[in-house]
Amino acid sequence: MNINEPFVLEEYYHTPAEHVWQALTDVNAMKVWYFPQLKSFQPVVGFEMQFYHDGSAYQKRWEVSQVVTGKKLAHSWSYVGYTGLSEVTFELFPDRHCTMLKLTHTGLATFPNDPHFSPHRFEQGWQQIISYKLKEYLTPKTNPQ
Repeated sequence: MNINEPFVLEEYYHTPAEHVWQALTDVNAMKVWYFPQLKSFQPVVGFEMQFYHDGSAYQKRWEVSQVVTGKKLAHSWSYVGYTGLSEVTFELFPDRHCTMLKLTHTGLATFPNDPHFSPHRFEQGWQQIISYKLKEYLTPKTNPQ
């Protein structure tokens, strides 16, 4: 991963775009698949997300920067007390019986040279969040008979 290039990840979910949008914009859903420390969220440009302090030295500071209902959600990503400002964009593309989500994370090169901010760490984190946790959240649970 080139730190000066945006990180892009595309994932398909076997569910309608409305379900993916709900997962992206409902604070209780986001606590399950995104960040359990998330205290408040509203899909409104300018909304500053609040987080419960988890004891980490890297407290997040996020603000909603773009909303196109049902299609696109973006927020800034920075850390309290550290330089650097990046942006995360989620875009939805319905495709018959599934939805493709395109995640783009720009601005990673603006963070300090610190192992916590390494591009590889972001790449692993997004793969875990988008390709595993969100996919698991969106997969219907079947009840054994």
